[in-house]
Amino acid sequence: MTETAVYAAGGVVWRVIEGKLRILLIHRTKYRDLTLPKGKVDPGETLAETAVREIREETGIRVALGVPVGVSRYRMPNGRTKIVHYWAAEATDAAVRTSSFVPNKEVAAIEWVSLKKARKNLSYPVDIEILDEFCRIVDEGALPTFPIVVLRHAKARSREDWEGSDTARPLTTRGRRQAQAIVGPLLAFGVRRVISSPAERCVRTATPIAQAIGQRVQFAESISQDAWEDGRADARSVIGQRVRSRKPVVLASHGPVLPDILHELALATGTMSGSYLGSASALEPAAFSVVHVPVEHPGAGIVAIETHEPQV
Repeated sequence: MTETAVYAAGGVVWRVIEGKLRILLIHRTKYRDLTLPKGKVDPGETLAETAVREIREETGIRVALGVPVGVSRYRMPNGRTKIVHYWAAEATDAAVRTSSFVPNKEVAAIEWVSLKKARKNLSYPVDIEILDEFCRIVDEGALPTFPIVVLRHAKARSREDWEGSDTARPLTTRGRRQAQAIVGPLLAFGVRRVISSPAERCVRTATPIAQAIGQRVQFAESISQDAWEDGRADARSVIGQRVRSRKPVVLASHGPVLPDILHELALATGTMSGSYLGSASALEPAAFSVVHVPVEHPGAGIVAIETHEPQV
């Protein structure tokens, strides 16, 4: 019988100190090594949630995830394979000031170091591979980034089973559970604003995350299915405004509208079109794609897109 893999997540936590880029390494007490913050997935967690939680537990710093920087795989002493997903994660000045870190039985110390020192002192080759991907993104001028999250509404009553208007079609019981379940994963990416089609199924999907960040859902008729079916949709204006704002946002919309939203995102950022756009827009109910855009030069192109499926 083949042993199942062990999944974990972590990050390359970074900040700029006196104009110089530094990343955070941890000195682990038990293993006497120098590594990147990471840890195993808890039951019910997504990888993104795990990364944020583990970074906070090991370093005392609250972060939001940026661009993904790779996956490491290695064999543990017990023979099982460990698979670790990593994201870049900026430590803001406020987060560093309020860090709750104290040396403990798991982490003896944390240290901000240069990329050169990190490459020299990291204990494991798999960590250096992650660092190399992070450095590539830095060299391309694609750090920091901000996320534009494209979210398909959760599971709704079918048109055949609903006698009212399509706009008023509600979520199913499963859909309501999905809307709650995606709050944690969306929070992991630091979203600050929620914009939704005014359709009931989109608004109810967007409401839990809006409540979690203390915001109201903002309505955008131009990304509704009614507007799309009538030829009135205008994803371009919504996307243009969001790219110019450079702020993390969730856009809740409908399956047929998502390809237009992704297409406009590519155009607004000067990104070459490709099959990846179709993959990022072909979402199941309550799934979302995180589009990472460089803050300094949004027109330089999308840095990465990652898609997250619902856990419910």
